[in-house]
Amino acid sequence: MKTFLIDNAFIVTQNDQRLIVRGSLSVIEGRIAEVGKEISPVDGPVYDFQGDYLIPGLIQSHIHLCQTLFRHQAEGLPLMHWLQERIWPLEAALDEETLRVSAELGVAELLLSGTTCLLDMGTVHHQDVIGEVVEASGIRAALGKAMMDVGNNGVPSGLLETTRESLDESMRLARRWDGAAHGRIRYAFAPRFVLACSTDLQREVGRLSRQHGYLIHTHSSEHPLELDMVRQQMGGRNVQVLDRLGMCSQRSVFAHGVHLDDAERRVLAQSRTSICHCPSANLKLGSGVADLPALFNAGVNVGIGADGAACNNHLDGLVEMRLAHLLQNPKHGPGKVSPQAVLDMATRNGAQALCWQDRIGSLEPGKEADLVRISRDDFRLGLGSDPLSEIVTAGSRCLVRDVWVRGRRLVQEGRLTGMDRARLLQRGKKALAKTLHRAGLAG
Repeated sequence: MKTFLIDNAFIVTQNDQRLIVRGSLSVIEGRIAEVGKEISPVDGPVYDFQGDYLIPGLIQSHIHLCQTLFRHQAEGLPLMHWLQERIWPLEAALDEETLRVSAELGVAELLLSGTTCLLDMGTVHHQDVIGEVVEASGIRAALGKAMMDVGNNGVPSGLLETTRESLDESMRLARRWDGAAHGRIRYAFAPRFVLACSTDLQREVGRLSRQHGYLIHTHSSEHPLELDMVRQQMGGRNVQVLDRLGMCSQRSVFAHGVHLDDAERRVLAQSRTSICHCPSANLKLGSGVADLPALFNAGVNVGIGADGAACNNHLDGLVEMRLAHLLQNPKHGPGKVSPQAVLDMATRNGAQALCWQDRIGSLEPGKEADLVRISRDDFRLGLGSDPLSEIVTAGSRCLVRDVWVRGRRLVQEGRLTGMDRARLLQRGKKALAKTLHRAGLAG
């Protein structure tokens, strides 16, 4: 039912004024109709929140659904070894069946922890499967196949493609998926990173994005070794190279941005390119900590993402928010990155990164009803005196009670409404065993 009224809620609107309202919110046919202390009734059910928080659905602007299956399978390795020894062989071993299970596991975890929208980078093959999972699940997503046409950095033959194959398949996928599910899905070209893609491919991606309006989603400036390799092979720093190839624009999202200089931050700001901060993944792979105050001061739009379960071990956006808030303290001092700034990253900034700021990211009349209920019936949330601090520093997926996307309830009282959890876990175990065997990594 996409018409309903939520009553007796602490509504964290994330509107321009960042108002927090103790009151009600109504949804009519999947869109927010009214927000306020007293609003008009609607012809639908009324949900009494009993003082729980209502926040916009979280937006994670860098995810790898194809890697959910690989959780705990690539431990204790820095970025390039992690890719070459584990992740790329495992991705090459995926087939349609195992990729489907991986995507379903990822979407289930995201929804249960309050993420309603994601920007996903798939693997090289079988991308239609990820689109089908997203379409069936009800989650909102921008998605695209990974593009990899350079193999001199350890890319296995099972992932390597020609430039023409990569571009043609990406365009086919874009025509099928951009605007699918009545606009809930859009397409993002996904050249993996500078070292796995030819200059011809990246130039053409930039041109096609300008021509058709598709998003661009890539990795950049993640690890010191990566920077050294880019400098040696491409004669410059990551953002310099990407800008030279026409990859920087308001439709572009670069994951990580850990190692940037002032000139690169200026390029990002001037081109309106977004950065996705992935704190857990950067810690796990020993990549470093992105300098959020420097990005904010330069005027760069910064979102947040868990990256993949293989380099994080979870996909909980609330945990990423807590880390983003705390990790800057040793360098910049406590309070430099406020809870409000972090919640903006996970809502408004994410919507801007995906060019969906007219639809999602805040709870305002006319926006689509992507909603998350966070229970306050827990000691860690205190007494409601500082809602932003409570949500950002103490939130976790165990407190997420209900989730709606476009007014469709996908999580009810902490349970998925459209997936069989036990059956999915059993399928996941079988799919992992099959993939490890095919990759030659079975123990």
